[in-house]
Amino acid sequence: MINTYFWVLLIVNTSSPMSEEFVIQFENASIFQDDHLVLTGVNFTLSRGEFVYLIGTVGSGKSSLIKTINAEVPLKTGTATVVGFSLENLKQGQVPYLRRKLGIVFQDFQLLTDRTVYDNLYFVLHATGWKDKNAMDERIKQVLGKVGLENKGFKMPHQLSGGEQQRVVIARALLNDPEVILADEPTGNLDPDTSETIMALLKEISCSDRAVLMATHNYTLLKKYPARTLKCDDSKLVQIEDNTEIDFTMLE
Repeated sequence: MINTYFWVLLIVNTSSPMSEEFVIQFENASIFQDDHLVLTGVNFTLSRGEFVYLIGTVGSGKSSLIKTINAEVPLKTGTATVVGFSLENLKQGQVPYLRRKLGIVFQDFQLLTDRTVYDNLYFVLHATGWKDKNAMDERIKQVLGKVGLENKGFKMPHQLSGGEQQRVVIARALLNDPEVILADEPTGNLDPDTSETIMALLKEISCSDRAVLMATHNYTLLKKYPARTLKCDDSKLVQIEDNTEIDFTMLE
């Protein structure tokens, strides 16, 4: 059965509508989960090529913010622009075009378990409007090479380690050359060494002019690989100032 990832697979090729410096910009926005207000007065920007952490306790609004960015949760108040699309005015028919500019990396992989790595990636390309088989083969080869799995296309997901499966997920997120990668707890199910490998890969991706927003509870990685950090706290989204000591015990 096709899982929730594949709302992204409803789109044909289209050119990018954006040219501004910020790929994400929220102003005085309120974030809801169903009818429950989880964040209010949200103001933040994400620039092209920037890597930003999103932290906070369970239920503080991290996932709801990510779901708002990808239009899974509607923006009810305030304004927000994501890769050139205004969320407050977004029509349902525009949602697939927005999502084509975003790459999503999940904690639980969400790969199709009944087909190979290659076929998982082929499915995405076919469903997003690719027609040329040679071009599809070449793109799959490129993204698998990018994540170090160029010789794993024939494998089934269950034949891969957790870290390899997550690298497939990152390859899948890169297929359509997105402007933003949204990574929701991407190291949550991985051991420390594998987590560092995934972290290094996401950092490398941000150096290729893509923005990365990473929600995480892995504060060991956050301390080892410092970057701008946003915190969901007491219904607010606040930026942790440089050199501010974070009390990680309060975020479990």
